[in-house]
Amino acid sequence: MLQSEGEAQLFTSTLLTVVPRALEWTPNVAAVMIVCNILAIAIAKFTMKNPSAPPAMPSSNFFGGFGLPAVIGSTCFGHILGAGVILGLSNMGVL
Repeated sequence: MLQSEGEAQLFTSTLLTVVPRALEWTPNVAAVMIVCNILAIAIAKFTMKNPSAPPAMPSSNFFGGFGLPAVIGSTCFGHILGAGVILGLSNMGVL
């Protein structure tokens, strides 16, 4: 338990040093996310057992014959991959 206002202020300032700075959106960040999603879709194309599982996408030819579950799954993976790459590049000072 914190005893004084000074200790509470020290505790708060210590917590703020642990939180990483917020990354602002730039076209470079968007490009990294797009590339990561394209990579995830390419990986899914070659590794999914049944990528055309129903329900089908409205424009299934555009998505390479992917069904809705394959599109959602691969883009979810792409966003997770993209978030990690963006945070890593940001911490390295590239973005």
